[in-house]
Amino acid sequence: MPRQPPPGATLAGNSPDELEAQFYEALQRGDLDLMMTVWADDDEIVCVHPGGGRVVGSAAIRASFAAIFANGTVPVQPEQVHRLQWLGGAMHHLVERIEVAGEGGGRQTAWVLATNVYVKAPQGWRMVAHHASPGTLQEAAAPGDAPATLH
Repeated sequence: MPRQPPPGATLAGNSPDELEAQFYEALQRGDLDLMMTVWADDDEIVCVHPGGGRVVGSAAIRASFAAIFANGTVPVQPEQVHRLQWLGGAMHHLVERIEVAGEGGGRQTAWVLATNVYVKAPQGWRMVAHHASPGTLQEAAAPGDAPATLH
């Protein structure tokens, strides 16, 4: 049975960009139900949170976001989105800027490098993978420079 959006929410899915906007809105609001409307209903979906291990399947991904939202919302802003789209699929690589309270009441910025993968499902576009890794100010400020490491 397809997931339904929470009351008052619309189920984005007409394009990968609309779905991505819904994903980041769910993070910013700490809205677990809205978050799960983004994901494909598939046992093979995967999520890697910054510094974390691989989380596979709808139930495990839901539990991981529930744990995150138990600590509050995620004040994230997607930036520098690079898009690749093909028939039935899309991949976005971007920088996530996260503003958090620092010591002494100041603000600190954390940078995360993220890759989001989408597929076109019968009910519209859905996320099948989100991989986020800690980034640096250099990576966020100079996206066109050559990488410092290769793997």
